[in-house]
Amino acid sequence: MKIVWSPQAADDLVENNKYIARENPEAAIAIVNNIYESRNRIKEFPSRGRVVPEIGQKDIREIFCGSYRIIYQIEAKRILILTIRHMKQKLTKDNL
Repeated sequence: MKIVWSPQAADDLVENNKYIARENPEAAIAIVNNIYESRNRIKEFPSRGRVVPEIGQKDIREIFCGSYRIIYQIEAKRILILTIRHMKQKLTKDNL
């Protein structure tokens, strides 16, 4: 299956990286690398992630990568990464 990043997810990755890099550039690089590794696991086993509790739809799932939630949607021919959120950030259907 093909993995596609939504504009929101791409922005989330960049913004999270910038925020962390201000204090610890090495940690920022490590987190981005871990997120990309997690993306590969999603590609191999898309149903492995749990259903996002705040959303409650079987096709919208998440996996955890350190303190981050990678939220994605399983579609017929692709997996769409919707957003990357720190666990402390509130998630609703409206800001997904």
